Amino acid sequence: MIRYLAKRIVYMIITLFLIVTATFFLMQAVPGGPFTAEKNVPPEIKEALNAFYGLDKPVWQQYLDYLVRVITWDLGPSFAEKSSTVNDMINQGFPVSAHLGLQALAVAIFGGITLGVISAMKHNKWQDSTATVIAVLGLSVPGFILASFYQYFFSIKLGWFPIAKFDTFKHTILPTFALAALPLAFIARLTRSNMLEVLGQDYIKTARAKGLSSVAITIKHAIRNALLPVITYLGPLAAGILTGTFVIERIFGIPGLGSRFVGSITNRDYTVIMGTTVFYSIFLIALVFLVDIAYTIIDPRIKLTDTGRE
Repeated sequence: MIRYLAKRIVYMIITLFLIVTATFFLMQAVPGGPFTAEKNVPPEIKEALNAFYGLDKPVWQQYLDYLVRVITWDLGPSFAEKSSTVNDMINQGFPVSAHLGLQALAVAIFGGITLGVISAMKHNKWQDSTATVIAVLGLSVPGFILASFYQYFFSIKLGWFPIAKFDTFKHTILPTFALAALPLAFIARLTRSNMLEVLGQDYIKTARAKGLSSVAITIKHAIRNALLPVITYLGPLAAGILTGTFVIERIFGIPGLGSRFVGSITNRDYTVIMGTTVFYSIFLIALVFLVDIAYTIIDPRIKLTDTGRE
C-alpha cells in the first residue's frame, strides 16, 4: 500500500507539472497583454510596467520563474488589483466559495442519496415517478436558468430571500440550492440505478429469507454497496463546488473564487487566471486521491496495491 501511495503522489506531481506548463503557455499564446486595455498609457509606462512584472524577459525565463513561484506557493501579484497578490485573492475568495460549496455539497449528497434510495425502494410507484421527475429537471435545467427563477420567484415575487449578496445565512439559501440542483439530480439517478442492481443480488434475497427487516437490509447492506459509484463522482464534484461555480457566484453577487476567476478573464489578469487554475488543479487531484482511499473504508474488500485497486 505504501508503494502504491508513493506512486500516486509521483503521478500527482507530474500531472500538476503538466497542468502548470499547459496553463502558462496557453496564457502566453493569448493575443495582447495585461496592459493592453490601458490605451491611454504612454508606451514608456507600459514598458516600465512590463519590466516591473518581469514580462520583458524571454518566455523560458518567465516560465522558470513561474515554476519557482508555484513551488514556493508565491503566485505573484495581480495585474488588475495592484494592491493584491494572487495568494491574497485566493485566501479571500476560497473561504466564501467553500462556505457556499459545503452547504451545496451537503444538500446534494443528502438529498440525492435520499431521493435515489426512495426511488429504488418504491420502484415503479408514485414515489419513484416523483423522484425521477425531480432528477430529470435538475439534469435538464441549466444552473443560470434555475438561479434566475429562484431570484424571480422567491425574492421578487414572494420576498422570502435576498436577491443577491453574501451577508447572512438567508443570502446563501438560494445560491446553495441553485448550486446543488445538478449534482443532487445526478447522485439521485446514480444511487437509484445502483440500488436497484444491489437489491437484486443474491445476498439481499438471502437476508430477506432470514427475516431481516427492509430497513436493516437497506441500511446495513444495500446502501453501503450502492454508494461506491457515488463516491467516485464526489471527488471532482467536491472540487468544483468548493472552489466556486462561476455562473452562480456571478448571478448572486457572491465574492468567491469563481467570481474572481471570471473577473480576471475580463481584465486579462493572467497571474490570477493561472493561479486559480493551479489551485483548482491541486484541489481536484487531492480529492481524487482521497476518493481512492475512501473506497477501502466503504468496502474493505477493496485493497490498495502496487497495481491499483483490486
